[in-house]
Amino acid sequence: MAVPGELHEVQRPSTRVERIVRPESWSAALQALRDHPGARPVSGGTDLVLELARSSGPPVTLVDLTAITGAYDIAETDDELVLAGGVTHNQIVADARFRTDALPLAQACLEIGSPQLRNRATIAGNLATASPANDSITALMALGAGVVLSRLVGDTVMDREVAVDEFFNGFRSTVCEPDELITSIRVPKLRLGQRGIWVKLGLRRAQAISVVHAGMVVDLDRDGVVTGARLALGSVAATVVPSSTLEEALIGGPLDNARIAAAAQAVAGAIEPIDDIRATADYRVAATETVITRALHALAGDRAGSQWPQGPPGLGLRTPPTVPAQSEIDDAATISVTVNGRSATGVGAAGSTLLDWLRDHSSEVCSGVKEGCAEGECGACTVQLDGAAVMSCLVPAAQADGAEIVTVEGLAAGGRLHPLQDAFITDFAVQCGFCIPGFLVAGASLLDECPAPTDAQISLGLSGNLCRCTGYYPIAQAVRTASESGR
Repeated sequence: MAVPGELHEVQRPSTRVERIVRPESWSAALQALRDHPGARPVSGGTDLVLELARSSGPPVTLVDLTAITGAYDIAETDDELVLAGGVTHNQIVADARFRTDALPLAQACLEIGSPQLRNRATIAGNLATASPANDSITALMALGAGVVLSRLVGDTVMDREVAVDEFFNGFRSTVCEPDELITSIRVPKLRLGQRGIWVKLGLRRAQAISVVHAGMVVDLDRDGVVTGARLALGSVAATVVPSSTLEEALIGGPLDNARIAAAAQAVAGAIEPIDDIRATADYRVAATETVITRALHALAGDRAGSQWPQGPPGLGLRTPPTVPAQSEIDDAATISVTVNGRSATGVGAAGSTLLDWLRDHSSEVCSGVKEGCAEGECGACTVQLDGAAVMSCLVPAAQADGAEIVTVEGLAAGGRLHPLQDAFITDFAVQCGFCIPGFLVAGASLLDECPAPTDAQISLGLSGNLCRCTGYYPIAQAVRTASESGR
């Protein structure tokens, strides 16, 4: 609630973006940060767009990292998986190497937000935002990952590596300097004898901020004796915290019932968790003991990956543009976009989200794209951006310059409705209608990726879309009907 005499955050004017700079290399991005003091780097934007909307301050410049060559690369060595600074959560989910070599990170990425958000949100952004509830941080800590920070010294790019354990120095605060960027993240592979897992307790099955989450890696010798353990806990303190208690309680013996129970009790007893809107401190203590117990039993039975879903849909993977259409965009600049197969132009892109630009500034007005929450929670604004379903309320419009966009208006072709649109009519999936455009675009993306989706894939694929009329059964049935008609 607002303090008496003061405006609520939704009543206050947001921080205006006056300019977006779009470099093509990491060195050019670092130069842009030097040239524009106070500039903010942006890639997926899923946190930053909200932050700017909820804060009042002087106009800012954004340095857009989405067109940097190699920003989405994943390299592999014998011992590590190296993620470039723009790698998204859905890239991790779709890459089988992480399910075998870095399972905790894959599990964490699958639980973050929704498919639409995972197509935009980056691992580096999750680290930089530094919320103790950010799921991938505990996985990276448990795996012993390192963050590579780059800056310009003269004309030379200089790197330094910081262990994820040492990256955070306070609530939503890191050791990254204003002129530095996260250019890569080094993730050690699980070694022979190591088992890893990531677990989460949330208040709902999707789009849930964690009450407690934990990343864990245990070392076992040939006799099953614990020789080492790493644990990181999230959502229990001002920062994600590594815990040595687990190692102290486990090392030197097998993962049997008594040792697991003692270790879980020790970890829960060692924390001093926060009270907040999602849970009390007492509840977090009890929940932590349960979460650790279940995770250790899964590791003891070598069942850490048993709950991984079959073929989790990503609703299309984000593909980077090869060359930015313009290197700098302000609100007076005209951007050009292909919308539903037709060229569209308009101004106002620097200070607008893609949702607002499509509705208010594009020469091809797309009134079917709806604003439901304006914070990436409901999915009503879902569109396809270069083949990937995204929440358009969290995409800076300037990032769409030169891109191809499909909205609900573009699903029909040749005078015929999309099979899913037909199915929504025949299966009575249309209710109040407000959420339907987003469901249709997400559902069409799901069917493009999984022509014969299972019920589990339908649930996962539509997990980013809320129906305020609570009519999910006919919506899911419409996807099945469209799948059968397509086949």
